Amino acid sequence: MGTAQRRRPQLAAFLRTRRARVTPDDVGMPPGLRRRTPGLRREEVAQLSGVGVTWYTWLEQGRPINASAQVLDAVARALRLGPPEREHLYHLAEVPYTPALEPTVETVSPEVRVTVDALDPHPAVVYNGRYDILATNPAYYDLFFDDGTPSEKPPNALRMLLTVPERDCPLRFRESELPVMVATLRAAYGVHAGEPVWEQFIRGLSAASPLFARLWASGDVVQPGRRVKTFRHAAVGELRMRSVSLSVDGMPECRIVVYIPDDEETARAMAALRGRCAKSPAP
Repeated sequence: MGTAQRRRPQLAAFLRTRRARVTPDDVGMPPGLRRRTPGLRREEVAQLSGVGVTWYTWLEQGRPINASAQVLDAVARALRLGPPEREHLYHLAEVPYTPALEPTVETVSPEVRVTVDALDPHPAVVYNGRYDILATNPAYYDLFFDDGTPSEKPPNALRMLLTVPERDCPLRFRESELPVMVATLRAAYGVHAGEPVWEQFIRGLSAASPLFARLWASGDVVQPGRRVKTFRHAAVGELRMRSVSLSVDGMPECRIVVYIPDDEETARAMAALRGRCAKSPAP
């Protein structure tokens, strides 16, 4: 028995259980008389989805019919499926899954803030796909904001690194590091291309930084990953830090980035830095 044959019965059972939990009142339809089945009828799901009753019936019966992404999305909306259920529907129907487009996250929950604080004395930060800084702990703040609190709300790490003179940039070897950051930004941009907020961000950064404009025009794309980065700090000198990127449940485009000393010298320098008067994280 092939994969599709094994999945069709699961698809049929899944659709029946999802249909049974949605009432006519949930979708603004009259209940009608002599309703013998819980939830919606098949013809009601077909009507809400804009598909034929026979086609939907065959889909729910697990027959070998083809379904497009557009039709599956319509069925998902009619059955009020959440994102995990929508993904499950796609897999059972043997259709390539594309996550539903969600707005870029601009805030984090108290639980995420507590997690970031708990990573101290290691510098930690929450970035969204645009490198907006959504939360930090004191160690990160001391490492990057030694000269004062950034005025931009929320601060943007990429803009800060690109728009300061090279001698004032905390990132050493930025000629090799900034291309990676811009390529990571492009990976996140792919699902937001054409959105006004993202397009304005790209235009603004291109105008503010000729270096960014040149790197963006290269078209390079990479995913976030582990790297060893070298920073310079006025108080403690050069720091070689290994960055570790962690995903955040419920925030698919965000990541917690933690910086860990890559050698003993850097560990001693970070301990000295943390021994100074701690500052509060940027809001």
